[in-house]
Amino acid sequence: MIIAATFDKETGNIFQHFGRTEVFRIYTIENGHVTGKKDVSAAETGGHSALAPFLKDSNVEALIAGGIGGGARTALASCGIKLYPGVSGNADEAAEALANGTLEYDENATCHHHDGEHQCH
Repeated sequence: MIIAATFDKETGNIFQHFGRTEVFRIYTIENGHVTGKKDVSAAETGGHSALAPFLKDSNVEALIAGGIGGGARTALASCGIKLYPGVSGNADEAAEALANGTLEYDENATCHHHDGEHQCH
């Protein structure tokens, strides 16, 4: 199985704004464990609307993310990518938790933009 996480290269944590993700960490999962990982730049994809197809083209089957809006959720679903939103903390630990079935996530986590202000819940 191939999964991805929105990734903050400075901290190693889950990046909290899907639509502004510049790097995804892509993991290979086998027998309930992470067996490989690589960082993939998404900076040249064109932003929000291109990220889901970018992940699909990378054979990603599931995504671990922080905040994410409704349009992105729909785009991921249309690409057949399972979403695990509302995750924070270390990306590698989150991937290992997803691999072994213990990932804690918030299915209702959202990301909204109001009057130029960014709010994630």
